[in-house]
Amino acid sequence: MALKLWSIEGNRQRLDGGAMFGNVPRALWSRWITPDDAHRIPLACRCLLVEGLAGGKRVLFETGIGAFFDPKLRERYGVSESGHKLLENLAALGLSDADIDAVVISHMHFDHAGGLLSEWQPDQAPKLLFPNATFIIGREAFARAEHPHPRDRASFIDGLTEQLRATGRLELVDGNTSKTLGEAVRFSYSNGHTPGLMLSEIGTEGGGVVYCADLIPGRPWVHLPVTMGYDRYPECLIDEKSDFLDDKLARGVRLFFTHDAECAMAEVARDERGRYHTVNEQPALVGASL
Repeated sequence: MALKLWSIEGNRQRLDGGAMFGNVPRALWSRWITPDDAHRIPLACRCLLVEGLAGGKRVLFETGIGAFFDPKLRERYGVSESGHKLLENLAALGLSDADIDAVVISHMHFDHAGGLLSEWQPDQAPKLLFPNATFIIGREAFARAEHPHPRDRASFIDGLTEQLRATGRLELVDGNTSKTLGEAVRFSYSNGHTPGLMLSEIGTEGGGVVYCADLIPGRPWVHLPVTMGYDRYPECLIDEKSDFLDDKLARGVRLFFTHDAECAMAEVARDERGRYHTVNEQPALVGASL
């Protein structure tokens, strides 16, 4: 069965450019992405919808930041829209969260898992969405969310792990495949950004797509030395990124970006000096065949 892919935009946000580019000086990173007057840069929270996986399943990779924040936190984290854009954009395809068979989450930071929750309402706790989906999450990344370090405690959503466990539809994985999706999706792991970040590769050799999550948030971060201030171990991440890009270039696997405000997918290439960059960039996927 042929696979069909859509890039689905969730709520966008703006974060401090210096934090997003770590030790890269502003004089350089501001050439790549223009900051606003508050020094923030625009970031997508892009999800990947794949139809036809594992015998016809409709699978959503990531849910973005969502709209669960109260107005004060929404302002703090630069989320401009109050409505749940992921649900709105699924609806534009004739789908609701109830139509999703599985949701794959790379790690439990709120800008990747927040879309699992309903939008904020006064005096009402957000509810878990996707009532028919199996939630597929790396075991180590889930454990980090249950027992966060003080450095990244604020990156997780209180109570979300308990809600996921209570569904009886949580699958924690620590290998290369999951019971739900079988060989249709292959997983690898990274620890430089957060423990156990899970990277999902979909499709066949020589033409697949990998969801880069926060190992490579967008095109500027393809350049090996570029890391985020949010990364746990930048040197570890650079080493992981080098191995990752070597592998994807050798096998012709394309990169899908969650946070790039203008590009959903691109191919990786190397120039005459051995530096990585992207080619054949696509701003969006609309029922693309794989």
